[in-house]
Amino acid sequence: MYKGIRYKLSKNALIMFVGINPHHGSYKRHVPFSNNKMFWYLLSRAGIIDETISILKDDTELRKIYEKKFMQKYKLNFINLVDRPTIDVSELKKGEGAFGAKRVLRAIKAYKPRVVCFVGKVTYETFSGSKNAGYGPKEDLFNSKVYLCRFPIRGPAKVRIAELRKVMKISKTLDRKG
Repeated sequence: MYKGIRYKLSKNALIMFVGINPHHGSYKRHVPFSNNKMFWYLLSRAGIIDETISILKDDTELRKIYEKKFMQKYKLNFINLVDRPTIDVSELKKGEGAFGAKRVLRAIKAYKPRVVCFVGKVTYETFSGSKNAGYGPKEDLFNSKVYLCRFPIRGPAKVRIAELRKVMKISKTLDRKG
């Protein structure tokens, strides 16, 4: 089993982000999306985390944020479908995400995040088995809203920021008691 990135899972998170698998650089840093930090910059620009871009650029500081603030302060969760690091998702083998899809389903059921946000079409399509999924809201899972957002490093940042703001707005409008 791969031990590079520890998943951050806690009860009743605002958002559970689901990634496909780590890049080798992110795996070595023990922080998701840290090889190309655009995901983190977008979280900041969308107002989901209150961290400056200059702090997020520093690998040591970013690791502290992921380890100490991601779950506790920001009420965010993270899990991948596949633990094995690759340079590109094209290196994943057919069916490699099946175990991870079951793990993610168990995590959603157990931890009850307000919103499950799949990061990128490949992630959602691997999870759901569907093809040609459109971005935006999907069918709820265990009373959690589900949203498919674009991968952070492709296309205009303003589109991704708007998506992340929408995901956060959805999570904050849900009233979770108990």
